[in-house]
Amino acid sequence: MDAVRELAVSDATMTLALGGLIIGFFFGLIVLKTNFCAMGSISDFMIFGDFRRFRAWLLAGATAIVGVQLLQLAGVVDTGQSMFVSPGLSWLANIVGGGLFGLGMVLSGGCVSRNLVRVGTGDMRSLFILMVVATFAYMTIGGIFGPMRTTIQQADFLAPSSFGLTGQSAGTIASGLLGLSPQAGGWLSASLIAGPVLFYCFKDASFRSSSPHLIAGLGIGACIIAGWAVTGLAFDEFADQPQRATSLTFVRPAGDTLEYLRRFTADPTLRFGVASVFGALAGTFTGAILTGKFHLATFADNKDTLRNLSGAALMGIGGVIALGCTIGQGITGISTLAVGSFITFGAIVLGAVFGLKMLEWRARVGAGAH
Repeated sequence: MDAVRELAVSDATMTLALGGLIIGFFFGLIVLKTNFCAMGSISDFMIFGDFRRFRAWLLAGATAIVGVQLLQLAGVVDTGQSMFVSPGLSWLANIVGGGLFGLGMVLSGGCVSRNLVRVGTGDMRSLFILMVVATFAYMTIGGIFGPMRTTIQQADFLAPSSFGLTGQSAGTIASGLLGLSPQAGGWLSASLIAGPVLFYCFKDASFRSSSPHLIAGLGIGACIIAGWAVTGLAFDEFADQPQRATSLTFVRPAGDTLEYLRRFTADPTLRFGVASVFGALAGTFTGAILTGKFHLATFADNKDTLRNLSGAALMGIGGVIALGCTIGQGITGISTLAVGSFITFGAIVLGAVFGLKMLEWRARVGAGAH
């Protein structure tokens, strides 16, 4: 493992770029092939009572949890240094940001990763949605919405140190409360969380017999694990600008990609997040061409345009406030056992449920008016 790490660190920029491209490529292919969609999974169980896509989402998270624990055991990555397991817990930001993102993805017909995949199939609506997400993400990071973001993220900020704990991950909490080693605390927490989730997923016969859903859950979980492995091996604390280990997430990288295209001549360095965006586009485009799924599409009318773009704005704002999306917090963050990621996951689901109920109500009112 030391030899692999030495090789990865020797040219960390190339390692991260190639890793992001390859992992993003397979992520795009998997989403395209299996029709994986977080928003779609929620609408499936609300409208049709079909929980298979939701189980695929949960399976991806459980798979990533187990994989990350194995990576930490092997010394490949230390998720304790990631942004998800920050020293403090901004639970209000997790709730507000997650709720806004969940509502936004319903209005836009899918989360950021889903729209990214649609761009690869020729959907011009999704291209505009991503551009709006990217713009509002940057407006929330350091633009006009920056002060609002700071206020929300600093409100009700809980410091684990106040309770004698060193971090907000479930593993750290278990270690502190039970007097266990960090490794034992991590495995105990991972078992108590991933075990019941895996049982819930596989107890359903229709899910067990559905290859697309199984491939989606296991495949996307594997992509998250691979992302942690690549960025963990390439991490060099002695570098001029050390890049913290992370994995797939798409709100901030959408903004970074727009900035990369705008400032390429000034800084052509292809970082992991931007590379994963390009990789997902390439994977989806390749799959769409090979399967005949590529076709151009655009907005249906003015109402469709306004609904989709307003949803994109909410995703850009909410994703930055919550520090992630359905993939970034809903799987990558959860794989670190961060308490804030679980809160965000719940808020995204509730925000999406509210959005679907709102659209259903508006449809009934519209039908009644006619």
